[in-house]
Amino acid sequence: MKQTKSPHSFHIPVMGTGFTIDTPLFVAQYGISSVISLVDDVLIEQMRKYWCEQHGEPYAPITARDEDPRARRITSYLNLLQKLIHEQIEKIKEDEFKENSAITKYFELLPSDSYLSKLYKDMLTEQNSQKKNELQQLLRQNVVAGSIDVNIMTKLDIAHHSNGQSLSYIYSDAAAALRGYAQSNLASTMVLSAGFNPQLYGYLIEFKDFLPDEKNNLRKKICLKVSDYRSAIIQGKYLAKRGIWVSEYRIESALNCGGHAFINDGHLLGPILEEFKKNKVTLINELHEIYRKSLLELKHIPTTTPQNVIITSQGGVGTNQEHNFLLKRYKLDSIGWGSPFLLVPEATNVSNLTMQKLIDATENDIYLSPSSPLGIPFWNLRTSSSEMQREERVQKNTPGSPCTKGYTRFNQEFTKLPICTASRQYQQLKLAQLQRENLDTQQCSSLKSEVLAKSCICHELGGGVLAKRKIDQTMVEAICPGPNIINFKKIVSLGEMINHIYGRCSLLINNERPHLFIRELQIQIANLIRETTQELSIKSRKRLIEIKKNLHASIEYYQSLAKELLREQQDAFLESLKLMKIELENITIIEQSS
Repeated sequence: MKQTKSPHSFHIPVMGTGFTIDTPLFVAQYGISSVISLVDDVLIEQMRKYWCEQHGEPYAPITARDEDPRARRITSYLNLLQKLIHEQIEKIKEDEFKENSAITKYFELLPSDSYLSKLYKDMLTEQNSQKKNELQQLLRQNVVAGSIDVNIMTKLDIAHHSNGQSLSYIYSDAAAALRGYAQSNLASTMVLSAGFNPQLYGYLIEFKDFLPDEKNNLRKKICLKVSDYRSAIIQGKYLAKRGIWVSEYRIESALNCGGHAFINDGHLLGPILEEFKKNKVTLINELHEIYRKSLLELKHIPTTTPQNVIITSQGGVGTNQEHNFLLKRYKLDSIGWGSPFLLVPEATNVSNLTMQKLIDATENDIYLSPSSPLGIPFWNLRTSSSEMQREERVQKNTPGSPCTKGYTRFNQEFTKLPICTASRQYQQLKLAQLQRENLDTQQCSSLKSEVLAKSCICHELGGGVLAKRKIDQTMVEAICPGPNIINFKKIVSLGEMINHIYGRCSLLINNERPHLFIRELQIQIANLIRETTQELSIKSRKRLIEIKKNLHASIEYYQSLAKELLREQQDAFLESLKLMKIELENITIIEQSS
């Protein structure tokens, strides 16, 4: 049996713009898949230059004045990573099975109950030299690289202009990023996140790598990061009608590391995963029929058997028990581990200063903030240099960030061309407008705080890697850890973190840490309480009543699941549910004043 996919049951999801930008170089050689953000092509070009210099590869800069620079930068960087990782894998295959060798590390990192791990243990104990050599050769054949996956936030799709004229859609940010990936040599997965973008989805069909070959294989696959089953089937049908198959649906809880927390109107991870498990076969069959007809219309080779679909999840997982439960209960193919890897210098990019701040962080330091210019709640660290500088600018009466890259320029309230709400230009204009309006003190203060809370996330989230690689140590550093980070309090090696994931050791400092389902429920209830403190329109009130109803249903679901979920800790789990049910019942939804 030859291994063709990652031998691991976890992946490292995209984190910010820079935290995982070169992660594949350090983990793919051990069969671990990870995800790179394609938001910041300027940072990507800086990293290409850096790694070319480190490995003696030729480097010719791609400047903003060159033709199609964003797409070309992305293509060139991804091709570089693939080349370097291919070389790593070939070296590992030639390595000797001895203590501390790369090939030994490859197999010792695998989950203990996997086929390859058992084969490796058989090889170690085999006394017959000929059989031992045969087993070693078989193991070498099964060494595969983890996938170099990429992420495009579909909302970040800024249009561009030249000489006062609008450029074609294909030069918008998301479309150019898609083209950069599509034209690369990679055979991997593109994760589309942060919403439905019909124009971008329609552009996929322009690239043959997203269509099946004569053997029904897809060289490049699509993963949709979705909030629920309904979103999956709507977007899946939309793409299937255009001849594009979705190979993976990735469900992310609000506890994710990566910044934005999509709080899903009271729909929680457990019930959502249950619905996917229940309907997976129906989903595949329904979409395949649409897909098959679309390929016929496109005069492309029709597929007679459905393409494979995998279901994955990420956000807030912190123990081996949680990891295994999600895999087994919901039949998942992989679990994303994000925040804990911020304390693994071998795998992610965080400066030493910020890493220490993460270690020192308390529950109050990691908070859901209104920082993001996209208007979506954003996990933030109060003590980060980015937050400290933002507050310092406010104190000096010079609020707003210099807008150096502009990937989140969407606001046209004051200007013809869009600007970012975190920018100095926007905040000065907005504060001046508030000053002119006849608002009472409390209302003015509230609106002013809302404006000043916005901070740069497209540039400063790359500060960690630039500082760590000594490319630019003057960079202000933003970081976006999920709340799970406070349960991990020391810098660890890649091997230690993987051993924690697979239950071979424990890195947790808090054994009383709430289960990920409980923590997500706590966040959703707290968010509902915040929203109910405001005066509401009839429409808003109906929405909050629906959220409350959804949360009640989720609590009932978890109560029925408790014995299966936590055999040893079910009493604490049920007690937490009981207390949160009381808290939920005590929430009063305020009607609008007449």
